[in-house]
Parts: sequence; structure tokens; C-alpha cells
Amino acid sequence: MSVAKDLRVRRAELAADLERLTTPPPPGSTVAFGKRIGDGTAEAVERISTTAAARSIAGSISDIDRALEKLVDGSYGDCDDCNQPIGEARQKALPATARCIDCSRTGSVPGTDDRAGGRPV
Repeated sequence: MSVAKDLRVRRAELAADLERLTTPPPPGSTVAFGKRIGDGTAEAVERISTTAAARSIAGSISDIDRALEKLVDGSYGDCDDCNQPIGEARQKALPATARCIDCSRTGSVPGTDDRAGGRPV
């Protein structure tokens, strides 16, 4: 299978997972948290876990979208930060990555300025 096709298939899977996680509960099924310790704890933990999973999935979808854009514009395989080749092994292991291993190790976030405390530029 081609990289683009693999990425589109993975994106569809993640989008379905995200839809499932973010679908509101059916009408009338509310979660009530009681005043005693333990009341509603399981539900609260589940909601926190669901929110974290949804954020992670949304981030993965964004990564895939970026990789698909790079395939179209011909920059797939080049690091978004330093414009150097990402590396075949890394690209094979993480086909949606847009950063080389060296730039990923620095911990900087693309589109931010580390000198500005990681704020968007």
C-alpha cells in the first residue's frame, strides 16, 4: 500500500474513534456526582480518560493531515523545522511525523519560539 493510502486509512480509523469518544450521551443519561467520597469517582475518571484520549487522537489526526499536505506539496520526508531529511527508518516507523529525530529531541513545538517561552510566533 502507498504511504498516502496508509495515512488516509489510519485517519479514517482515528476519526471514527474520535467520533465515538465525543458523541454526547443519550438524553436522560446524566452523571451525578454525590457528596460522599467515591460517589461518581469512576465516572469522573472515565471522563478525564476520554478527554485525554480524544485530545491525543485529534493530535494524531492533525499529524496525518500535515503528512498528507506534505505529500501533495512534495516536502514529505523533510523536517518541518530544519528542512533536512527525516530519515527512512523514522519515516517508516512514524509515517505521519513531520520532524526529524534531532528536532524531535529538542522538545520544541513547531510554530513556536523557544526564546518566547514556547508561545506561538
